[in-house]
Amino acid sequence: MSLISPTGGLAVLRNRNLSFYLSARFLGTLAVQMQSVAVGWQVYQITQSLFDLGLIGLAQFAPFLALILWAGHVADTHNRRTIILLCMCTQLLCSLLLVGFTLSGSHVVWPVFAILVLYGSARAFMMPASQAVLKNLVPNEAFSQAVALSSSTFHVAVIAGPVLGGLLYVFGPNVVYTVSSVLLALSVLLMAATRSAPQAMNKAPVSWHTLLEGLRFVRSRPIVLGAISLDLFAVLFGGATALLPAYAHDVLAAGPTGLGLLRTAPGAGAALCSILLAFYPIRRKVGAWMFGGVALFGAATVTMGLTSTFAVALIALFLLGAGDMVSVYVRHLLVQYETPDEIRGRVSAVNSVFIGASNELGEFESGLTASWFGLVRAILLGGAATLVVTGTWMKLFPVLSTMDRFPHHEAEEAAKTKAG
Repeated sequence: MSLISPTGGLAVLRNRNLSFYLSARFLGTLAVQMQSVAVGWQVYQITQSLFDLGLIGLAQFAPFLALILWAGHVADTHNRRTIILLCMCTQLLCSLLLVGFTLSGSHVVWPVFAILVLYGSARAFMMPASQAVLKNLVPNEAFSQAVALSSSTFHVAVIAGPVLGGLLYVFGPNVVYTVSSVLLALSVLLMAATRSAPQAMNKAPVSWHTLLEGLRFVRSRPIVLGAISLDLFAVLFGGATALLPAYAHDVLAAGPTGLGLLRTAPGAGAALCSILLAFYPIRRKVGAWMFGGVALFGAATVTMGLTSTFAVALIALFLLGAGDMVSVYVRHLLVQYETPDEIRGRVSAVNSVFIGASNELGEFESGLTASWFGLVRAILLGGAATLVVTGTWMKLFPVLSTMDRFPHHEAEEAAKTKAG
């Protein structure tokens, strides 16, 4: 990582709209993370089923997969800020519905899955718009710092959310969902006050050709395809965090507060790493950093499966988050710098499919393998598979594994050399 000015990472926060957007995203993410702890623990308490923990991820991913290409087209043809605002309103509705479910005293969990389907639908439209809008909020020269700070605020929320959710769960899931609703209401107000620069609108009528434009672009760029598919398969097999409610209860003998700490650890590692990236962005050996981050993710997952000590599990999850952050940072910059603004939403939609598949589908895969092979074996198999994927992708995409600089940095250096 190369050094930049000490204030470089934070000066971008003087941008009012970026600050409002990051604040809204922080509060919304904090609320969702609190809810995820409560939903996982509540469902496991009701059903005692590892398979149902996997279904939590599937309920969010299925509508996401069905809607994401349409959502990418919408992000290119409508105001991205407005889309994000409407999605935050839908998340608020989901939180209020979870309050109603808990107050009903029901011991049938299908309403929870139905609410998560609605949440997954909103997330399908929110992810492409959120990934694309950041480029409309800051000038190009500040974009890498904005990406790092966006990741920092996101992962600070990932740190605080599970801990707060675990602590509040002592008073019942209804308290968690109520506080989440308040936070989501505040995020809606902040997002409503945010303004973005005009975006390059695509006015082409909707068709299969326009819907698949992002996919065609990704397929034509081996660098982008390799980066996002690496994340898909690595995290798909290594998604052991979905099993944390059972892991905390059955292996570590920890309660809801312990679960909250475990859920926090990956976010803590990612947040610390993203703060460092804001001040010391990666400039050289880009490919090595990305593959190294994924390898650390896999090794940390294996370590988690081998231990029954709470402190060791926390450290492993911390390193897992740090490794994942490096990979996410490199991939996000590659995708956004390589993509024209008029198709940024649709390319972000394709990227979101890969992210969603690796996360929610990975949660389902983890729940399924745990029900087949047992909890610990599923975690170990997932970590080992991530390491295998890392080595395989280094062979399949040598242009990535040997990449020294980001392509746009190489172009800038060539232009300076020519001018000189």
